[in-house]
Amino acid sequence: MSDHEVAHRLATEAGKLLLEVREELADAGEADRKAAGDKRSHDYLMEELARERPDDAVLSEEGVDDPVRLRAERVWIVDPLDGTREFSELGREDWAVHVALWQSGQLVAGAVALPAQGVTLATPDPAPPPPHAGKPRIVVSRTRPPAIALQVRDRLDGTLVEMGSAGAKVAAVIQGLADVYVHAGGQYEWDSAAPVAVARAAGLHTSRIDGSPLEYNRADPLLPDLVVCRPEYADAVLAVTG
Repeated sequence: MSDHEVAHRLATEAGKLLLEVREELADAGEADRKAAGDKRSHDYLMEELARERPDDAVLSEEGVDDPVRLRAERVWIVDPLDGTREFSELGREDWAVHVALWQSGQLVAGAVALPAQGVTLATPDPAPPPPHAGKPRIVVSRTRPPAIALQVRDRLDGTLVEMGSAGAKVAAVIQGLADVYVHAGGQYEWDSAAPVAVARAAGLHTSRIDGSPLEYNRADPLLPDLVVCRPEYADAVLAVTG
């Protein structure tokens, strides 16, 4: 099984497990669903990666950071449940599972599962987003859109699309449901690695907000800002954010 297939299978299966957790705990509190979802998806991914790729290192949001990854040539970067709050709210679809592979300085494979939508977007050849002739759509947090995204909306004369998790937002750009995602409020490598891998494979622009490259598997996994957009909007977006 190729690395692309491993990423796709693990993200998809973890997503199915999370749907089961949601159903099992439908009558429980949101905090219980959050905790169970994080743990069970993390445990599943760790077990499967240990079986499928026992020689690779792993960086997971829910795991203890092992410094051995800094000496490894291959590191899986995973977010077992991106958008925990949205997952805990029954009926919401804007949450995701991220599975990415970093190898020798580059993201080489990735998958973003959107379990409640029945969709997994993955490398090596995701479909590019379809054309969009209307105003640029800037996808933002449904609760706290960053000021920089509002500035981009104003510069592009665009509209805002509210959504939950980072993975769901990038997926919306990949799917052609939005055109620009700009974030400057703090994230970690697991929040963007898989979405960025898939977005790049789909031909989208990805970078830091100053235009510099996104780098992964660093000693400090904080990666606080991100731009993912259609290539035709990159210069205009970076003129605001950079």
